[in-house]
Amino acid sequence: MLHYRTLFLSDMHLGTRGCQAELLADFLRHSQSETLYLVGDIIDGWELKKKWFWPQAHQKVVALLLEKARQGTKIIYIPGNHDEMVRDYLDKSYGGIPVTNQQVHVTADGKKLLVIHGDQFDAVMGYVKWLAKLGSAAYGIALLINWVFNRVRRIFGFSYWSLSAFLKQKVKSAVKHINDFEHFMAETVRQHQCDGIVCGHIHRAEIRTVEGILYCNDGDWVESCTALAEHADGRLEIIDWAKQRSTLLADPVAAHLA
Repeated sequence: MLHYRTLFLSDMHLGTRGCQAELLADFLRHSQSETLYLVGDIIDGWELKKKWFWPQAHQKVVALLLEKARQGTKIIYIPGNHDEMVRDYLDKSYGGIPVTNQQVHVTADGKKLLVIHGDQFDAVMGYVKWLAKLGSAAYGIALLINWVFNRVRRIFGFSYWSLSAFLKQKVKSAVKHINDFEHFMAETVRQHQCDGIVCGHIHRAEIRTVEGILYCNDGDWVESCTALAEHADGRLEIIDWAKQRSTLLADPVAAHLA
């Protein structure tokens, strides 16, 4: 079992074929934390409205999260744009899991981090919602291709590899959007008088400094299969479960000190 002070997970998109639910459930079974933040787009309400898709693997993820809450893990749910219906229930608690629009997390070494999904500060989401949904539909097609592609890879004994993430990194406009998003988030952190931010939304896991602000994106569970972890001393790390699983489970102490 891997032990962390805090885990941040987002963009699971449960209810879509692109969700890597088996890998996510595997991570949840092998990890433990005092606090677990669900940083938006946990359930994909947009896709579920169009067509119901809820296999056993997706139900297993929900069951594991509820079990963690029962066993004492403090879980905080911060909705995103794809599960925006949950925003109707802000400041309420379900299954011992409170729902809030944002949270300030204080790390073990005293850093104040604003935890928020990030769509609130996306100009496309905020002002041209129909365009965002059109982009979401195209993205869904890319994820379906990614799902088929990896099914074939698995048959031939190859590990998971994100075709959709590779294609997205090659699109110049997507890269510009990501950079604009990061700089806007940095300005938001200053307004909240925090040292940094933890978000999701753009499906790109990263820890870096943006204009003097600590920027942390925990990635997603449809492409990169990543989480942001805080260790007991406050150190932050991106966990790439598809790539690091074997190493972490074989020697978690050595892996964390590397």
